[in-house]
Amino acid sequence: MTLQLTVPNMACSACGDTITEAIKAIDSTATVQADPKTKQVSVETQQSETAVKKAIADAGYTVA
Repeated sequence: MTLQLTVPNMACSACGDTITEAIKAIDSTATVQADPKTKQVSVETQQSETAVKKAIADAGYTVA
């Protein structure tokens, strides 16, 4: 499943790395592309959208 999420408070590449690590913690096989310029996170995962959003929120970021 591919998800396109907007994370308004992702400010830099380090934020993208943190979000990537949070998602990979729940799905080690996930493919994550985080772009701080557009605030977009693209995730290819076997986890549910709810689980991915919770992982991002638990890392301290807001999902719009």
